[in-house]
Amino acid sequence: MNTLWAPWRMGYLQGDTNTPLGCIFCRAVETDHDEDQLVLHRSEKAIIMLNRYPYSNGHMMIVPVQHLASLEDLDSETMKDITDMTQVALRTLRTAYAPEGFNVGVNIGKAAGAGVPDHVHVHVLPRWQGDTNFMTSIAETRVVPETLPITLNRLRDIMSETLHSR
Repeated sequence: MNTLWAPWRMGYLQGDTNTPLGCIFCRAVETDHDEDQLVLHRSEKAIIMLNRYPYSNGHMMIVPVQHLASLEDLDSETMKDITDMTQVALRTLRTAYAPEGFNVGVNIGKAAGAGVPDHVHVHVLPRWQGDTNFMTSIAETRVVPETLPITLNRLRDIMSETLHSR
């Protein structure tokens, strides 16, 4: 029998109420502690960060610097930057993990499944055939075989190369 070890998820599973108040994305934008906030890259209009509770290894989010609830609220320069950063995220994940596909999406509003409905963000998830199995379907548990610090360091190095080769 294999053992799945993911102690960093316990707070999430128990409904951790010690989360600092305010917007998680604004905290990431405003801090200079990128490693603590899982920030991979910063541009003038957006940041790329890892999802602290990923659906798969490398689950990234592209977050505008501005705290706005929907894509139509963003100016055209920010939308272009988000699109550019989405391309960077895809290239980085292809290099790092060789996924067989991707989910790229935006949940606008609580009814659409947005966990942070007041600050729009784009999810980029690498996918593989069969990555949804009984653990996800029945046990409501995801298996992420790499710790977030390892993922952060791996992707930051590859993303840096990706950005320099553009």
